[in-house]
Amino acid sequence: MSDAPAKHQPLVFSGMQPTNTLHLGNYLGALKNWVKLQDQMPCIYCVVDMHAITAVAYAKPDDLRTAVREVAAAYIAAGVDPKRSILFQQSAVPAHAELAWIFNCVARLGWMDRMTQFKEKTGKHKERASVGLYTYPTLMAADILVYKATHVPVGEDQKQHLELTRDIAIKFNNDYNAPDFFRSPKR
Repeated sequence: MSDAPAKHQPLVFSGMQPTNTLHLGNYLGALKNWVKLQDQMPCIYCVVDMHAITAVAYAKPDDLRTAVREVAAAYIAAGVDPKRSILFQQSAVPAHAELAWIFNCVARLGWMDRMTQFKEKTGKHKERASVGLYTYPTLMAADILVYKATHVPVGEDQKQHLELTRDIAIKFNNDYNAPDFFRSPKR
């Protein structure tokens, strides 16, 4: 038995878009759990503002900046402790966009076409949707895997994206002959 440290230490990553004001559902469904997780393992929590720009509501940069500050304040007010967990704005870390591009080249169109959330959001107007909305799941995969997170507490609506993240991690590892470089995160 080796005394070497494990290659992937337990680490939580999660985030929320700064869309609208956070509500009781956000608190009960995510934030309350995030606070508890701080006692169990290292945590990284992000305000995912790059995801938010897929929504028309944030065409004005000033509105988005304000929303990011308000959501970060709500995280702290709910008990996310910046002294115990990392808390930041997604767009402040270029590695998210850089790795997303690489994952756009690893992911397959068939995988993306199966993403039900894109279909639900676009309905009959798929041709009017932005490419950013279509590739949203690869950015989410980059958010998670750039930190090699092992645990990703997400709701049911994001479960399919987490499964895609696992597929991307496996394919990347196989394509680049890097076994276990990215680990498949748990929910």
